Amino acid sequence: MRLPPLPRVIGFDDAPFTKRPGAKVPLVGVVCGGTRFEGLVWGQVRKDGWTATSEVSRLLVGGKFLPQLHLVLLDGIAFGGFNVVDLPRLANELKKPCVAVMRRMPDLEAVEGALRHLPRAERRLELLRKAGPIHQLGGFTFQVQGAEPEWVAEALKRLTDRGHVPEALRLAHLIGSAVVTGESSKRA
Repeated sequence: MRLPPLPRVIGFDDAPFTKRPGAKVPLVGVVCGGTRFEGLVWGQVRKDGWTATSEVSRLLVGGKFLPQLHLVLLDGIAFGGFNVVDLPRLANELKKPCVAVMRRMPDLEAVEGALRHLPRAERRLELLRKAGPIHQLGGFTFQVQGAEPEWVAEALKRLTDRGHVPEALRLAHLIGSAVVTGESSKRA
């Protein structure tokens, strides 16, 4: 698969949310052509719920952005705590490569320990495993379904202005924080 000169991507991140069980969690999707902002979608999931995959799909399927996209980026594999995305299912439903981008290699032992405190822990762990191996390429840490890791690393490099966070994810984080708290947060 060849990467176009100006890859079009959407980056999803959750916005700040209340820590109580079942709380509504805003979900922000920012569309970028390369590193230039081009559009926005807004949805919600539940804290530690089960609808992350279907909500991302709902925000894209039948909408104007999906046919334009080359890649779908997620800020991590879960939103709202541990509302885990079924990455293979999402890539299949959208017919697009889907990538869970992480800032660093996760402490998998700590993640498993935290999951053990939630209902249906084994199902959540299964979703994490199904997402595939964690790759560290080109300065990026990610899991991918629907594309080769080397292609993804090259795409992420072209979608990133500075540092190791693609611009679509950085903007999703800033916008979500600003809408919910009144100002963007420091870390993006």
